Amino acid sequence: MNQPRVILITGASAGIGKATALKLQAQGNIVYGAARRIEKMTDLAAAGVHVLKLDVTDEATLIAAVKTIEVEQGRLDVLINNAGYGSYGALEDVPLAEGEYQFKVNVFGVMRLTQLVLPLMRAQHHGRIINTSSIGGKIYQPLSAWYMGTKHAIEGMTDALRMEVAPFGIDVILIEPGGIKTEWAGIAEKNLLAVSGETAYHEQAVKVGAMLSLFDQFASNPGVIAKLMVRAVNDIKPKTRYHAGMGAGLSLTARKWLSDRQFDRMMTGAVNGAAKLSKVTGRKNRRAGSRHYQHGKATE
Repeated sequence: MNQPRVILITGASAGIGKATALKLQAQGNIVYGAARRIEKMTDLAAAGVHVLKLDVTDEATLIAAVKTIEVEQGRLDVLINNAGYGSYGALEDVPLAEGEYQFKVNVFGVMRLTQLVLPLMRAQHHGRIINTSSIGGKIYQPLSAWYMGTKHAIEGMTDALRMEVAPFGIDVILIEPGGIKTEWAGIAEKNLLAVSGETAYHEQAVKVGAMLSLFDQFASNPGVIAKLMVRAVNDIKPKTRYHAGMGAGLSLTARKWLSDRQFDRMMTGAVNGAAKLSKVTGRKNRRAGSRHYQHGKATE
């Protein structure tokens, strides 16, 4: 396309969504960044991004967002479904209402917004829908059944959708991030310990929580995935899947070639290793912190 693309991206208030919106805007596209926390998108507005208040679980805001773009631009070239969160905890412990909400945000919100934009894209005879999945859509970890379930669902539904809309000139693409340094890991760890930290799954919760806490130290920058998003928008013949980020290639390769039991053992080893590393890191940090105290007062 010679003219700027009209792009809608959800979950644009932080992390991958914000980084992607800024990159696409810098390329001269007409970008609409949507999220619940509109106050966190003032920098996007300053950069020229059109800011929309949108909650993927609120039908009225979904309809309003699509209508706004249709009225203001007359078309929508790209939808990037990026909003989502991670609800961790033992399947037995997570209240059903929380499990349902996890699917409402990560799956039903994605599919409902997609339903709303498809008539416009079909009328245009072109369009591109980019869904943010995760390597969690292909692999699994203990105490992540609800979250991994949503991502496995997104994988399957996206594959089916790709075939359905291909005759109308619409591409459907999956982005599969590995470990990325965003708010996601902190929220997932907090939920995990709140739900399963004092139950029969306590020991596993501590270990998986330690693994999540290490994300901030070793995870990839959100810009890594933002670059993939931009590729998925701009590639003339896009791939059906793009992946990047900490552990993405290794995890997907292992899942492809290892048996279920072998992968179980590999993942258990990773969880146990993360717990041990977290203890070592914690001890080092405590020792380093103690050196900041000299003569009874803290030093910088």
